[in-house]
Amino acid sequence: VLVGTFILLMLSVYRGINIFYPLFIGLILFVIIAYKRGYKPKELFNMALKGIRKSLLIINILILIGAITAAWRASGTVAYVVYYGVKLVDPSLFILYAFVLCSIVSFLLGTSFGTVGTVGTILMVMVKGGDLNINIVAGAIIAGIYFGDRCSPMSSSANLVSVITDTDLYTNIRNMFRTSAIPFFISIIIYGILSFQNPLQLGENRIIGEIFRTFNLNWIVSTPALIILVLALFKVDIKISMPASILCGAAVAVLVQKETVWDVLKYIIAGYSRSEQSYLGDIMAGGGIASMLNIMMIVLVSFALSGVLEGTSLLKPTEVLITKLRGKIGIFGTMIATSIIAGSFGCSQVLAVMLTYQMVRSMYDSAGMDKYELALDLGNTAIVISPLIPWNIAGAVPAAALTADNSYAIYAFYLYLIPLANLIIKKLKPVKYHKIA
Repeated sequence: VLVGTFILLMLSVYRGINIFYPLFIGLILFVIIAYKRGYKPKELFNMALKGIRKSLLIINILILIGAITAAWRASGTVAYVVYYGVKLVDPSLFILYAFVLCSIVSFLLGTSFGTVGTVGTILMVMVKGGDLNINIVAGAIIAGIYFGDRCSPMSSSANLVSVITDTDLYTNIRNMFRTSAIPFFISIIIYGILSFQNPLQLGENRIIGEIFRTFNLNWIVSTPALIILVLALFKVDIKISMPASILCGAAVAVLVQKETVWDVLKYIIAGYSRSEQSYLGDIMAGGGIASMLNIMMIVLVSFALSGVLEGTSLLKPTEVLITKLRGKIGIFGTMIATSIIAGSFGCSQVLAVMLTYQMVRSMYDSAGMDKYELALDLGNTAIVISPLIPWNIAGAVPAAALTADNSYAIYAFYLYLIPLANLIIKKLKPVKYHKIA
């Protein structure tokens, strides 16, 4: 069933079929196996329900992302940033600009989803206004948003690694910065080359003229974005700052852009759109809670499946395989392989980290390895590998928000350069990272 579910997932990605269906089939098959092994239906239901409860936080964030992307469009915030961005950004360096900007913002916000739902949305509107491959830019954006997700003090992922390994957060962050320097520098070079090869062919006068005629570009329309940035500096939880930005965006849409309250509510639920057919209307349309419904269904079934797998210990034999792999490909190589497995079947970054940690910690203990090295290896594998798996919500959510397809992963260079570079470095010069006094 494990292999069959994996094949179904790969086929669905290849054929462009909604991955909800193979995940749901996998859930049913695993439930049948557990039932045949003596688990009662009520027990299995409670396991699935327990997994679903864990997904509620992510569901809430998805709702906020859908709402904020629509509110920013309706308020003119996206138009305002695009208007001045077109004037300031060098089109020949746009892909590099997207990667660096998303890296900075994700470090400030500490959230990949929050970054892609705000800055990522703005960048993608600019891409749709020009002649540039969406998936190349999406790859650069997704690589950038996980820069901060991996090593920001406000990142839930960084804090999760610190908690489960019982290590100091800021020591982990220093270690992660140290081991990401080479991959980041190489990524800068690659995105710079891609930028020159694929410049943003933007009809500047056209998009600027359309924006100027359609929206009131008073500086007040930038306040929804400023709220996010200012509250991030004060380390306010994204679950507070995003609703504040949504309310501000809705108010600006009504008071400045002269939208009706009813229309704004409709935009937040169904997505922003303009009644007239226009060049600008096509590239500005989108967002809304409805745009996240498909991803929410994937999240729910993924967590239900993970709840059943965890509760029944059906993946216990995998740990035996992992132990055997250590002797063939080394500890870090085994960590990479385990992260791929956990990310593929856990279908979320959090579960990938948890499952990977559970399956490798005894291996690290038996080898007498420092817990800070375990924490670092988790940050250099499970955290960054999950977004590269198209059906894992770490990659599926940003891709959906950016309207990209699965080929975005090809261009997310930073994410696979981190495990690759560290694998090479560990082979050449094994290093242990200890707590700094």
